[in-house]
Amino acid sequence: MSTSTAELLKGAAELFPGEVVTQAHVRHLDLPAGAGRFALITLDNGLDHTKPTTFGPQSLANLNAAIDQVEKEASDGTIVGVGITGKPFIFAVGADLKGVELLKRHEDALAIGKGGHEVFKRFAALAVPTFAYYNGAAMGGGVEVGLHCQYRTVSAALPAFSLPEVFLGLVPGWGGCTLLPNLIGADRAVSVVIENSLNQNKQLKGAQVHELGIADAIFEGADFLERSLIWTASVLKGELTVVRTEVDRGEAWDRAVERGRQIADSKVHGAAPAAYRALDIIAAAKDGDLQAGFDAEDQALADLIMGGELRSGIYAFNLVQRRAKRPAGAPDKALARPVTKVGVVGAGLMASQLALLFLRRLEVPVVLTDIDQERVDKGVGYVHGEIDKLLLKSRINQDKANRLKGLVSGVLDKAEGFSDADFIIEAVFEEMGVKQKVFAEVEAVAPAHAILATNTSSLSVSEMASKLKNPERVVGFHFFNPVAILPLLEIVRGERTDDASLATAFGVAKKLKKSAVLVKDAPAFVVNRILTRFMGEIQNVIDEGTPVEVAERAVEPLGLPMSPLVLLELVGPAIGLHVSETLHGAFPDRFTVSGNLAAVVKAGKRGFYVYDSGKPELDPEVAALLQQGDVVLTEEQTRARVLDAVAQEIGLMLDEGVVAEAQDIDLCLLTGAGWPFHLGGITPYLDREGVSERVNGRRFLAPGVASVPA
Repeated sequence: MSTSTAELLKGAAELFPGEVVTQAHVRHLDLPAGAGRFALITLDNGLDHTKPTTFGPQSLANLNAAIDQVEKEASDGTIVGVGITGKPFIFAVGADLKGVELLKRHEDALAIGKGGHEVFKRFAALAVPTFAYYNGAAMGGGVEVGLHCQYRTVSAALPAFSLPEVFLGLVPGWGGCTLLPNLIGADRAVSVVIENSLNQNKQLKGAQVHELGIADAIFEGADFLERSLIWTASVLKGELTVVRTEVDRGEAWDRAVERGRQIADSKVHGAAPAAYRALDIIAAAKDGDLQAGFDAEDQALADLIMGGELRSGIYAFNLVQRRAKRPAGAPDKALARPVTKVGVVGAGLMASQLALLFLRRLEVPVVLTDIDQERVDKGVGYVHGEIDKLLLKSRINQDKANRLKGLVSGVLDKAEGFSDADFIIEAVFEEMGVKQKVFAEVEAVAPAHAILATNTSSLSVSEMASKLKNPERVVGFHFFNPVAILPLLEIVRGERTDDASLATAFGVAKKLKKSAVLVKDAPAFVVNRILTRFMGEIQNVIDEGTPVEVAERAVEPLGLPMSPLVLLELVGPAIGLHVSETLHGAFPDRFTVSGNLAAVVKAGKRGFYVYDSGKPELDPEVAALLQQGDVVLTEEQTRARVLDAVAQEIGLMLDEGVVAEAQDIDLCLLTGAGWPFHLGGITPYLDREGVSERVNGRRFLAPGVASVPA
């Protein structure tokens, strides 16, 4: 280890007092077929496979010390090659983010970037060939240490492989932006670094890693390391030559970078710098000057660590990875009752999606009911069709497909279907009288212990349960569409919901792999209340006279996944109108019902836009319906008005105790509304922009949380 690198890492380690240290164990083995003595470095933090291996400064120092050892052996000629792999199920998942967010000075952040580069570069400089064996999950720095090796193999069982830095507000700063395009070409690198990251941190599987050319060979997980070592022996003996596709360094490289900029613009609208910094480095990597690329990565990494985007990204990441797993206010899980059969009232699209989800995650009998046999058959048919799609994609095998199909059924008679059900959820028309009637019918035939859940998006759970003999077993169980994709589940406690029912609901949510948030029974709960206030203010300024395109552009700096009126189209104007009417009834001073939106719904329009060449344009028929005043606001005025309204509403929700803390509101918007990770959630953004204090006289979060370090 060079003195400068050792000192650099030692100084950095002092800034990471809580680092979970990764060891780098060196062992020697004789390769098959007499290929020679080989050194294998195994990364292991000594914890079980649920605690991924990370790289903090001391971990990097340990890896550097291991390289010291194999470097000498390589120079002495006592080994023919060096490999690196991870503990079972985990290769390595990158930098220690808990430590990164503690950094306060630019020079300290720069030292972290340089430290990683100095260690990883040594693999390429060894006197013998180097190999990375991606045996398990590999992300960020875990991917990058392998890119510094000459050869790579990947396990077919590898579940997650990514460079997620842009998703969090960073760049792949230990070689990812420079080495990856030089290995697989700029276009594929843009897909991994930019496109996948900005698509909610999409992960690659082992087969995709091989297909992209990141790995030179792929082997089954059961004997992955053994097969990799046999392959290594063949490479070292010259029996096997690795052939890679030549990288196109012409116009294709430039087109790839431009494609990346278009993706970034569509996702963050210039509001977050990380993607653009990464693209600048990829663009410059075209000339193959690796050291210049590494230097640019160091600088970008340091700049972004000192910026607000990373703090926001880490805050959001921690909410989704930690708080979502330990929901605030959830009762003792020991109170939860077992669920061995599920009933679904309704067989429409939402009900059918729910049936499929319960079926796949719980693998218990699921029975649907509806008002006629045709609807029931259609619902069961939908579930069967989706199972067939999973089979076609090899997501499940034939035996499991048959078993799942056998578990789902449909009946007209609720007594026949629900007499032995433990958990019954309704997904019928969003009208209080209809839902009360359904629950009365279900209560008459369901077992006394059965949970009665409602998927209502805005109606009172307490009122829904008020006419039942046992209202204590009614709970709100509000999913978000599409059910299979959006993680959020708002679990609503009615006025008389008991702890056992609530605990059972949370237990089911966990099995469904949903992020559950406990919500007070308040109009529209969390996500719909905030989005309705947000959308309502946009509608208000349009109704008053601001052009539609100005109102839409006004919120682009937020980097939201879609504009307000495109979101309205996704939700459905009729549903949007219904929720706004519900909230207007509850809070008439703050929630309005747009006459223009009502006219759009009455006309049967599915949205405000038509699409010419894929781009949204205001539908001429909708334009003819709009009645506007003469108050025209600028984009800045519109944005300020919208953000003030949202800040006011969140402040009131917290005062009312709708959720335990502001963090729960952020978690809801991140997992239920696609709120960008780079903003960290709505409340950190409102704090950073000074809106919280301007409107409410206080910040939502403590100083320093999800914000730039002082």
